[in-house]
Amino acid sequence: MKSLVSDLSITCADAEPSNDNFKYEECDYPVLPLEEDEVLIRSTHLAIDPALRCRLNEDSGVDYMKAFEIGDTVAGFGGIGVVIKSSNKTLQKGDMVVSQFGWPWKLYFKTKPDTGVNLIKVDKAQCGDRPSLLLSVLGLTSGLTSYIGVTEKGNIKPGENQTFVVSGAAGACGSLAGQVSINIDVLQIAKLKGCGKVIGICGTDEKCNFLTKELGFDGAINYKTEIVKNSLLELCPDGVDIYFDNVGGEISNTVIRQMNKQSHVILCGQIAVYNKDLPYPPPIPEDVQKIISERGIKRDRFLVLNYPEKFDAALQELAEWVSQGKIKVHETITEGLENAGNAFVSLMKGGNIGKQIVFIPEK
Repeated sequence: MKSLVSDLSITCADAEPSNDNFKYEECDYPVLPLEEDEVLIRSTHLAIDPALRCRLNEDSGVDYMKAFEIGDTVAGFGGIGVVIKSSNKTLQKGDMVVSQFGWPWKLYFKTKPDTGVNLIKVDKAQCGDRPSLLLSVLGLTSGLTSYIGVTEKGNIKPGENQTFVVSGAAGACGSLAGQVSINIDVLQIAKLKGCGKVIGICGTDEKCNFLTKELGFDGAINYKTEIVKNSLLELCPDGVDIYFDNVGGEISNTVIRQMNKQSHVILCGQIAVYNKDLPYPPPIPEDVQKIISERGIKRDRFLVLNYPEKFDAALQELAEWVSQGKIKVHETITEGLENAGNAFVSLMKGGNIGKQIVFIPEK
């Protein structure tokens, strides 16, 4: 059995992750026969998520996932696989299954669906011949996070022509939370809920073109080549009403300084400071905190896991929008379990557009 093992996890605190933080190992095939209710799974897809960076610190900073120990097999968030053997009454050999939390980066593993990795049989009516959608637009850390973040924390008011800014805009969450189709009648999450203008912030000209020409954003800012403050003033002359914050750091400080009274920050992620050993959410400068207080800006931590009762309705609407062409989904696919660590390192350096996924083909 092959697995990707975290080799130098806690030494990564206060540093950029590198390929040396991961080790790919040949392991023994899972012991058979299976216990009652157990299934043997072969992984086919892995979701690669920025939040895993927190687990490479000595303290993850959150209570819903623990830090890795040196030598641990990496347990990511989402994954997809095929049932190879089963002693479970509801899952049969050949079934495709998905889980949104705790999927091990292994080629083969055993689990009990109700007490181990929570497996759900894939409904191909949702994803068709593209199962990776279950980890991107129909996944917990991408589609659900974007949809519920916008609808629960954005305070969008239809007809008020609000300005919506999203950082990390070409990533898995940002490209969905801020996406607008070129066809004015086919709108994404923010505009379907009532925003008048959507502006994305990202790190390359390629990503800016992707946002404006392919997804239909009203504008895009390359924070590496432009002065974000000046570009925001030009693109958002009436200020910012809603900010979907995926990055934190100085980019977010700059956006908040241009936000209007009674505006809203959807605090989704802080990838710009994940390589620093800081609490979550990380502290912000005094002047930014003063602005938040004086302008009555709402900035609450957002965690999608707090809204399980919203999942089914959100997934149904997201699936309908995809089938109707109202949402375009882009994924960056890396092939091979042995390259999962490389994919994570690339993700943390902005090498992806849309969801970063590892596909594990049969050999």
